[in-house]
Amino acid sequence: MPEGPEIRRAADQLEAAVLHQPLTEAWFAFPELKTYEAALVGEQVTAIETRGKALLTHFSNGLTLYSHNQLYGVWRVVDTGTVPESKRQLRVRLATARQTILLYSASDIELLNAETLATHPFLMRVGPDVLDPMLDVATVRERLLSRRFSRRQFSGLLLDQAFLAGLGNYLRVEILWVAGLLAQHRAVDLSEEQLQALSEALLSVPRHSYRMRGSMKKYHAEAAFRFEVFHRQGKKCRRCGTIIEKGVLSSRPFYWCPGCQL
Repeated sequence: MPEGPEIRRAADQLEAAVLHQPLTEAWFAFPELKTYEAALVGEQVTAIETRGKALLTHFSNGLTLYSHNQLYGVWRVVDTGTVPESKRQLRVRLATARQTILLYSASDIELLNAETLATHPFLMRVGPDVLDPMLDVATVRERLLSRRFSRRQFSGLLLDQAFLAGLGNYLRVEILWVAGLLAQHRAVDLSEEQLQALSEALLSVPRHSYRMRGSMKKYHAEAAFRFEVFHRQGKKCRRCGTIIEKGVLSSRPFYWCPGCQL
């Protein structure tokens, strides 16, 4: 499943296609959204915001399209007038004179006004987005030490969107390796140095993944994002040389180095 960096890169592609251009068509598959189609023609997409794995497409008339891809949803960008071949079910089509964005297969789609946006159950439940430039290390540290999160093991905490939105399994694995911590650790038990290392890694790892444009691709540049432990079981840790191991935590595959994650 895509994690925060992949969702943000998808949002960037959608913005590049349609941002600040008048809509020539708005089409929704779900009957309850049909009444909004005419109201959106002539309006513009003013921003596409990510909140973890949800996208918020903001329109110039004050409406916002909420969509969550869940397991199967996917956005596509095509030239306007093009009808791509796909076995997926089209859910949303937003067209400008030049390009069109299409949402396939997603089922969690709503149109919200300012009031319903502010009270949306999912958006009220999720924590700050790890890619939000306003989120800093000090705030992450405060959340780690809060009564709500400080006694939870990192195996589950780093998958909980209420803690930080946009984290997922490969980020959980890589963050803990960077910080040199185990999944069984809790924030309440960490030293100041460990707490600082984890707080920094919780932001630096997903942001580096986002900047490097694709966590699953291979790069040769020194600064490129590469997996240090994720999917590297049986290989040597590049930090200490110990063989990386694999297990299952919170029903997800988990990878770690027993030599330098202590």
